[in-house]
Amino acid sequence: MRQWLVDPKFLCRKHLLGEHVEHHMFMGSIMKGTSITGYLRDGLLEPKTLQKRHTELANEMISRGYNHKSPLLDIDITHLPAGKININRNIEDLRHRCEECRHRIDSHIKGDR
Repeated sequence: MRQWLVDPKFLCRKHLLGEHVEHHMFMGSIMKGTSITGYLRDGLLEPKTLQKRHTELANEMISRGYNHKSPLLDIDITHLPAGKININRNIEDLRHRCEECRHRIDSHIKGDR
């Protein structure tokens, strides 16, 4: 499980929907009291951004014409550490692991120039 935290427009369908479902999995784990220490240590999770990021992902899903009917659990996460994700590293990771994400990232970057 991980949060990419890159611009949702960069994500292919698989990575967009994957990160979305993983937000639900993270919240379920947190609710059950499952340790998230490894995710925090490895820079895969920023708990304090879960709700906002879920909304960003849901909005991107809707803009692509996908259905979104799964609100995120509303649980208290204020006691959790912040975590820190390296977004630039995640962009490069996506570029190397997924041809469609690479195309989306490169197209977006060229469009910003």
